[in-house]
Amino acid sequence: MADLESQASDDPESAEDVSGINEEEAEVIGQSGEGEPEKSESALDRRSFLAASTVAIGGIITAGISIPAVAYVIGPALGEADEQNWIRLGSVSKVELGEPTLFKAIVTRRSGWIVNEEEISFYVLTDNGRDFIALSSICTHLGCRVRWITDQGQYLCPCHNALFGKEGEVITGPPPRPLDRLEVKVEDDQLFVLGG
Repeated sequence: MADLESQASDDPESAEDVSGINEEEAEVIGQSGEGEPEKSESALDRRSFLAASTVAIGGIITAGISIPAVAYVIGPALGEADEQNWIRLGSVSKVELGEPTLFKAIVTRRSGWIVNEEEISFYVLTDNGRDFIALSSICTHLGCRVRWITDQGQYLCPCHNALFGKEGEVITGPPPRPLDRLEVKVEDDQLFVLGG
């Protein structure tokens, strides 16, 4: 057996005979592609169709998820920021002539996805029953709530003993400016103030 192997390695023609294919036949097979199984045209079409279908379905799923997600993230920023919010305080008949009257209202504020409800209060003043002044009950110094002292005819801020006049002007104390005034309107004998 060792003799046969040594003869085969010494004689190149015998090596070709052993494999049964010579070099010329190998080149012809390599060029014609007969060594590989033949691919049909329908297999390429089917493969391309499946690839395109997979990409299309993936695109539809991605769009179905990403469009609502983008709307959720960007939506609050696109909301109306300058809308006027009129807050109903109550009946005009509740306001005493010449005496500031405290009105309270619950306001819902929305900031992005966060919704807060807060109670706000205003003092409403009228001298003739037709022209109304609405003043914020928040001190302009540190944001403490002021209260009307009937005996003194002044608003008192308990934080630093600041005093405000009947129409909100600063009398004494550290507040840098008068109480904030709000726009008032009357519709169907109901008072409304403009609040942001």
